[in-house]
Amino acid sequence: MLSAASGRQIGLLLDRQGRPEMVIVGNAHSILIPELGRERAVGGRLRGLRLLHTHLTDSGLSEEDLTDMLFLRLDSMAALSVDKLGQPQTLHVAHLLPPNPENRSWEILPPRRWDRLDLDFTAMAESLEDELARGVEVKAVAGEERALLISVSTESRAVQEASLNELAELARTAGLSVMGRMTQRMRQMNPKTVLGKGKIAELEIQALQQDAQVLVFDRELTPAQQRTLADMTERKVLDRTQLILDIFAQRATSRSGKLQVEMAQLKYLQPRLVGQNRALSRLAGGIGGRGPGETKLEIDRRRVRERITRIKSELEDLRRRRGYTRERRAKSGVPVVALVGYTNAGKSTLLNTLTGSVVLAEDKLFATLDPTSRRIRFPREREVVLTDTVGFIRQLPDELREAFQATLEELESADLLVHVADAGSPELESQVAAVEFILGEMELGKIARVLVLNKWDTLAEDERQIVRNIYPEGIPVVAKDRNSLEPLVEAILAKLPEAGDTEVTQSDQQ
Repeated sequence: MLSAASGRQIGLLLDRQGRPEMVIVGNAHSILIPELGRERAVGGRLRGLRLLHTHLTDSGLSEEDLTDMLFLRLDSMAALSVDKLGQPQTLHVAHLLPPNPENRSWEILPPRRWDRLDLDFTAMAESLEDELARGVEVKAVAGEERALLISVSTESRAVQEASLNELAELARTAGLSVMGRMTQRMRQMNPKTVLGKGKIAELEIQALQQDAQVLVFDRELTPAQQRTLADMTERKVLDRTQLILDIFAQRATSRSGKLQVEMAQLKYLQPRLVGQNRALSRLAGGIGGRGPGETKLEIDRRRVRERITRIKSELEDLRRRRGYTRERRAKSGVPVVALVGYTNAGKSTLLNTLTGSVVLAEDKLFATLDPTSRRIRFPREREVVLTDTVGFIRQLPDELREAFQATLEELESADLLVHVADAGSPELESQVAAVEFILGEMELGKIARVLVLNKWDTLAEDERQIVRNIYPEGIPVVAKDRNSLEPLVEAILAKLPEAGDTEVTQSDQQ
């Protein structure tokens, strides 16, 4: 009666005991559901609320109704049509679906008279949650957050898939369980949400069905895009840069490494600081101060700037100390050989095998962040300093490129660069090209180098021939097998300058 008399849709949000949580009044054609908070809005669970609202015509559930049900993760959505006299007529009901062969997002039940409804809404919602939980039990790893990977690009599908494979390795290294992935090719990015509206709905249902708590985008998001996506999906939203920064934060062990990571994180955070309520954040004004004072946001930004300045000063001191160490090495006449290459190519394993060291070497990206140097005596009574450096990666964040300048300065004093490549990687050519591009950007192209094709044992004979044809100058090795390294040692000796008379007996670590 009220709905017909007012000419407006009226809605009730009901909990699973049938108790009303909220009354909502809309207009003649739609209803706007206010912010519901984040209660029961995490993981794959439903919110524990269902919406029953009126329709002034018998048109059934609208696309807006179904979209609201999806993004708010409601137990169900019901529309009750009323006639001109306000009498209830037909009830239209829909609910979300667990993973299914048809990839349907929701099911709309056949309409029925309002007084002939025999549906147990609570049992239906609990059953749906059970099915959603069973669908992810096998794929999830205990204790790890579950993530979906998303690629939105103008590149070809093959390029997107290759980049997503690398993102999956980054996610695994960061401690995420990858539950699924999604790709979308677009001619022009949506400046607000990156994805198109329909794709966001598809993403939301996939995240619900896979119980994904984290959405990881294979690109750098603007602060506004990240906030909008987080608000729409009510999930944690990360981009590629943030994921790499998190890995670096986990892996940094030395004072220098920790400072470099902190500075990179602060630079990433700086434009993403947003005030929650400018009217309530005035903290500094008062007697003796002109104007309203600083907002909480301004204070946070100033503190970040001050911390970045302090870190830069400390890093400059560390850079000078590294410079003194390099000068001492240069005076000793011992040549420096630096291992460079794509992350997880096997540089640390090669260092360990050649020198008998125990530097951390794992089948994960960025297992080594801090440069490590070892003195080693080669045949012909040649001694060299062998230095392991941080691995390179495509789309290296600008924040990290600048922050790790001190680390990569080790390469500037090198007499020879040993470029270690993963010969078994399907992305071998693009990885080699990425490393060469970064070395060119760092103006290190004139330093002599040796290309090492590591993990040669992972290739079949026909694959080996293909790689030989592409890189005839490459030296095949298996970093774990010392006997396979003899050709590499000979190549290094051939490229090094003439030996000096200085005798060095001890090893040092940076």
